[in-house]
Amino acid sequence: MENSHSAHPQDKLLQYEKHLRLRQRELERELASTVEQARTSNSNDTQDVADQAVAGYQKELLFSQGSVRNAQLRLVQQALTRLGEGTFGECIRCSQTIGAKRIEALPWTPYCLDCQERIEKGDVEPTASVA
Repeated sequence: MENSHSAHPQDKLLQYEKHLRLRQRELERELASTVEQARTSNSNDTQDVADQAVAGYQKELLFSQGSVRNAQLRLVQQALTRLGEGTFGECIRCSQTIGAKRIEALPWTPYCLDCQERIEKGDVEPTASVA
């Protein structure tokens, strides 16, 4: 098995780390904003049923956005951990090197394209640390 550091030169790894840290900060800010919006939308001054329905929909939307951002933040943090451990760019399921184009597009991805497709089809389960 090839060491991921040899598959990704050091300068490229530093570039990925910089991108991941930037994305981490963006997600943390977006999550804080989502939480604040949810708090301010908790006002009970809605008068009619239509207003209550809209408020309910907005809360659901905020919860959904928060869940998606939280999941991506976890992936970004795990990618940063893999960078530190020297396993960045290696599929956590099959240990194969993740393709360069995939890493460029989604540096937080834990899976090679083959494993990701198999997970999405339901052929295999995601690795417990990512689920």
